[in-house]
Amino acid sequence: MSTTDNTASASPELEATKTPARPKRTNSIDMLHGPLLGKLIIFAVPLALSSIISQLFNSADAVVAGRFINSGALAAVGGVAPVISLLIGLFVGLSVGANVAIAIRIGHGRMDLVKNAVQTTAVLTLVCGALLTVVGMLITGPILGAIGMPAEATEEAAWYLRIYFAGSVFFLAYNFGSAVLRAKGDTRRPLYALAAAMLLHVVLNVIAVTVFNAGVIGIAIATDISNALSAAIVIRMLLHEEDAFRLEPRHLAVDRKALKMILYIGLPSGLQSMVFSLSNVIIQAAINSFGADSTAGSAATMNYEYYTYFFVSAFSQAAVTFIGQNFAAGNLKRCDSIVRICMAAAVLSALTLSAIFVGLGNISLGAFTTEAGALGYGTIRMWHVELLECMTSTYEVTAGAMRGMGWSVLPTIVVIVGSCLLRIAFIFWVFPSMNDYTSLMNIYPITWIVTGTTMIALFFFARHRAYAGVRQAQAPSTRKRLRHRTKTAQNAKRSRRMPEGMPKGAMAALEIPCENQP
Repeated sequence: MSTTDNTASASPELEATKTPARPKRTNSIDMLHGPLLGKLIIFAVPLALSSIISQLFNSADAVVAGRFINSGALAAVGGVAPVISLLIGLFVGLSVGANVAIAIRIGHGRMDLVKNAVQTTAVLTLVCGALLTVVGMLITGPILGAIGMPAEATEEAAWYLRIYFAGSVFFLAYNFGSAVLRAKGDTRRPLYALAAAMLLHVVLNVIAVTVFNAGVIGIAIATDISNALSAAIVIRMLLHEEDAFRLEPRHLAVDRKALKMILYIGLPSGLQSMVFSLSNVIIQAAINSFGADSTAGSAATMNYEYYTYFFVSAFSQAAVTFIGQNFAAGNLKRCDSIVRICMAAAVLSALTLSAIFVGLGNISLGAFTTEAGALGYGTIRMWHVELLECMTSTYEVTAGAMRGMGWSVLPTIVVIVGSCLLRIAFIFWVFPSMNDYTSLMNIYPITWIVTGTTMIALFFFARHRAYAGVRQAQAPSTRKRLRHRTKTAQNAKRSRRMPEGMPKGAMAALEIPCENQP
């Protein structure tokens, strides 16, 4: 018998003793099948922790400024937070548009179009980064004057803002890259990137202030360096992703349809964030009118408000992504379950955190300042704003659900009117006659009630219209017409209608042949 024969005869035995191959590890979540609760938690909790770590960047700045420098430095760093939110809000909103655009393509099973959306997102990141840097530099001075930044904090606040905006492209690169990974359910790896950056940030902050005595300027430089690290880690992940999600620098290009979808969803979301932040900037000006103690105390409490809100926002983003995929796939009952679970989880998590932070009182605030005046103002804000933060769930989760179904303009209008214009009207027409810090804080829960009630009502309206369109598209007779109309649209480029009941433009911008189109 030849050697070849011996080898051949031994092959079955060798095959039998081989260790079974381990299943390939994936960072994605199957959002279309299986139990929802566990998957929503796995998706949302890392996202909330990522947001908390991101806020810890600001908190670390505030702690170092307040504890190692003085209250003026704390007012400079903490008082510009609404300004930063105002300017970056539009661009972060565009990252939400990228997330939805990619999630819908996944729901339709069009991985070839996912690749186009990823490359388009990369180009958009570079453009937005350059634009934000230029705009931020130009308006730093005027906007600090507009919000009435205390004189003793103005110069340091200006340095902090200019240096921050000089490195804003790193912040945006992390956010847009995370949006791409989040669309397929990967929220853990962006968390790891941010955690590494946060550790570096704390070390650099302390060194800048205690060793080099660089003050607020050193804190701002440390922030940029840390943002650069988180961006580099996420970009490296994308460079080694599976085919559809891989970033290919040599093939960067703008896909017109992907860009339209990103802008359709992202611009209203970003506009909402900007107008929302504008109202907070105007409120910040009113807070500043009570002096540096009110600015410092309010800034300290706002850190805990952000921590609480991030869990609400995380489950809202979970609703956007999960519903984006399931609505595109026609899983309507699953969409309803997603809304219910996300709403309950958002309210429960926010209420729990608020109770802890308010219960700790001065222990919580003492991490940022020990000055009695600042602690007094911070305590008032704790009881009147932080304790009721769970109310934001009523409009955040329902707005996220509507965006997942393609309704982006309607929730934007509701938030702008209910939470922004109403606050601005209060500041200009009611507050001057009251001039009381406690009354100023009460505007938050009042506007949350108005916005939440309106958003819930409009969600059911949008749901009825959107579901009716999907059910009609799923009818057998409609499917035949769909195939004919899709073919005609591709050849003649003239059919751009959406499923009945949905806002004009969303699916037209996507232009993916599917059974959910009319």
